[in-house]
Amino acid sequence: MSRSIDYGNLMHRAMRGLIQQVLEDVAADGLPGEHHFFITFDTRHPDAKLADWLHARYPEEMTVVIQHWFADLTVDPEGFAITLNFGDAPEPLYIPFDAVRTFVDPSVEFGLRFETQASDEDDDELTEADLEVEEPRVEAEVVSLDTWRK
Repeated sequence: MSRSIDYGNLMHRAMRGLIQQVLEDVAADGLPGEHHFFITFDTRHPDAKLADWLHARYPEEMTVVIQHWFADLTVDPEGFAITLNFGDAPEPLYIPFDAVRTFVDPSVEFGLRFETQASDEDDDELTEADLEVEEPRVEAEVVSLDTWRK
């Protein structure tokens, strides 16, 4: 029986923990300076909660912006709840961290991108190939794992 360190899964969890910590800080103290976030998530995730009309409009993925107006941001170990404004209609959302595909803060050119398999039912079986960090859709600094790969 061979043992190995699953760096891909460890990095995946660490990156989601980073997002959790950032959102916890924003929930406690608000957005500092010019910081704002573009968060793309999988609307098909079983624990994602959004209005039926939003799900119909975004059946696979949706990008939300946390910037000027948001309310009721709460963070738990599994995800975050937030109320955002969609055409002058406040809508509550719940976004599990496992549903997040990209997290970008363009104010400091920072971005994370999560690659997922067709079936992510068991996070313990994630491999390094499941996690790919690359340049997001907007200009941002990309965290590269190449430095630590052999």
